[in-house]
Amino acid sequence: MSTQTASTDSASAQTASPELRQWIVEQAEAGHSPDTVLKAMTDAGWQEPVAISTLEEVLTRHLARRRERDVLPPPTPVPEPDLAGSPSRVWAHDREVQVLLSLREPRVVVFGGFMTHEECDQLVAQARPRLARSETVDTATGGSEVNEARTSHGMFFQRGESELLKRIEARIAALVNWPVENGEGVQVLNYRPGAEYKAHYDYFDPAQPGSATILKRGGQRVGTLVMYLNTVERGGGTTFPDVQLEVAPVKGNAVFFSYDRAHPSTRTLHGGAPVLAGEKWVATKWMRERRFD
Repeated sequence: MSTQTASTDSASAQTASPELRQWIVEQAEAGHSPDTVLKAMTDAGWQEPVAISTLEEVLTRHLARRRERDVLPPPTPVPEPDLAGSPSRVWAHDREVQVLLSLREPRVVVFGGFMTHEECDQLVAQARPRLARSETVDTATGGSEVNEARTSHGMFFQRGESELLKRIEARIAALVNWPVENGEGVQVLNYRPGAEYKAHYDYFDPAQPGSATILKRGGQRVGTLVMYLNTVERGGGTTFPDVQLEVAPVKGNAVFFSYDRAHPSTRTLHGGAPVLAGEKWVATKWMRERRFD
């Protein structure tokens, strides 16, 4: 480790320059122990009592800033299926849906038979002519961009665009107890062999400069429902790396997850595993805090 920034010309009037303070922080972030940093400072000419005092001051402030940075944002209300009494089936607007898996942390629920096979086929048929290379939201600018992490093709429906969409959206709202108007339009994605979506979070990072623009329209995302429109031959599962969970893409089924704050503590890191054989069709509904227009 370099000690050049720790040197001083006058042992009798040693003060911690901004460069030295930054150097100390960098050594701490790199995993060097205080004793190792102290030795580097004394070897560079620092009086030990002054070096110790400087280390304590800089590291105390650094730890305080880290604690402030790591404080969790307050939780917000989220969509939540009514699973009181651990039912095996629930009624969702016009259809009985199976509860196949329910996980509390992260909040993940897998539903069986959310859509009929006929509805899946109809939605694919409506989406297919409008497919284009999928884009992701660019939180740096508030716009969207093609991202190498997402190698699917997709399109967005307007909310309530067809009778089929109205029926599906009403079913989602009833299932997770969240207003239809608080949902984005359904997105349909098609993944061909080898296509994937690397692990990511669905909420918008409030620290990014473009997020403020995005959040003006409906607030933060708070829940996601992924609907499987076909059964994939091999691969293509929805993965949750933090809890080593993978949901198989089975036609008509859906996976729901919510996140009550824009923070990794929700453990909702997830991705679309590569399609190994066949193709994969999914429809995604994102839910916002407020009305999304």
